Amino acid sequence: MTTTNEPSESRRFFLASSALATAGALSASDAAAQASPTALQEVAGQAHWTVKKVDSESVKLFMWNKKLAQAPKAFRGTILFVHGSSMASTPVFDLQIKGRNDSSLMDWFARQGYDTWCFDCEGYGRSDKTRNVNANIACGADDLAAVSEYIMKANGGQKLLTYGSSSGALRAALFSQRHPERVARMVLDAMVWTGQGSPTLAERKKRLPAYLASNRRPIDRDMIRSIFTRDHPGTSDMSVVETFADAVLALDSSVPTGTYIDMSANLPVCDPEKINVPTLILRGQYDGIASFQDLAAFFEKLAHPDKQFVVMQGIAHTSTRSKNYLTVYHILSNYFAQPGPVYTGA
Repeated sequence: MTTTNEPSESRRFFLASSALATAGALSASDAAAQASPTALQEVAGQAHWTVKKVDSESVKLFMWNKKLAQAPKAFRGTILFVHGSSMASTPVFDLQIKGRNDSSLMDWFARQGYDTWCFDCEGYGRSDKTRNVNANIACGADDLAAVSEYIMKANGGQKLLTYGSSSGALRAALFSQRHPERVARMVLDAMVWTGQGSPTLAERKKRLPAYLASNRRPIDRDMIRSIFTRDHPGTSDMSVVETFADAVLALDSSVPTGTYIDMSANLPVCDPEKINVPTLILRGQYDGIASFQDLAAFFEKLAHPDKQFVVMQGIAHTSTRSKNYLTVYHILSNYFAQPGPVYTGA
């Protein structure tokens, strides 16, 4: 059973700065800029493609890049967003809602001076769906390797700021385990490690035979709605969810089963003792995927000394589509802008 109240003995795990631990509203200047359409700078988007080589096959991967139309006064870094199990990337990270200038996470960070990227894993959205594979976590980490290589050639070799949600967090974690030299900072949101204490995964395991029988599973509007209601109804604005569902279903009517199989039967799929990059773990208060205890154990074993763990009040599994999404934006903004240490003791 998922524990939503932080155990007092676990407070020692929290190394987050006070700014992160008390994250809430945006600064007055940021809030004013978001509220005033005339103050918003134009953001430009561009499609890119790269190829992942698998034995003798070439898998075409779609990437989407957004940044300010006019170069920012100060370049703040490159962010790579990694999507989860049940949808392609752009509905998650570049959702456009009329009258809501901050519905796109990519636009929001582009206006802060970041070069932002997302991509569709193999089997999702605009990327190739031709191979007879279920696109599991390891496959997604391979996608990240190909995409990151392309992006780092475009940005002059600068390390990436990575953000992954749900199975996207697992993909990002395994990628950073394999390629720490490409990661400046990593955020794992709605992460799971062993799956112990997860009511959502306990229910999912009941359908494991169906997932094992096919490389793809159908998705529909009811399934997408359930992502936002299964843990704690009321955490998300359902009108936003409907727009999100429109965007998801415009790209896919089915998605690969691999991540569901991994999260139901093959956890853990990454080793925190081999993840040696600065890491922030985010957990929604009501998230049914991972228990607090599961993530606290993962956090304690992370190899890098620069590590933070924040529980987000009033949020379930899908933080950036929650009513408290500005809390998430604020936490990410502070974390990505955090200066490197002057002294490390090394």
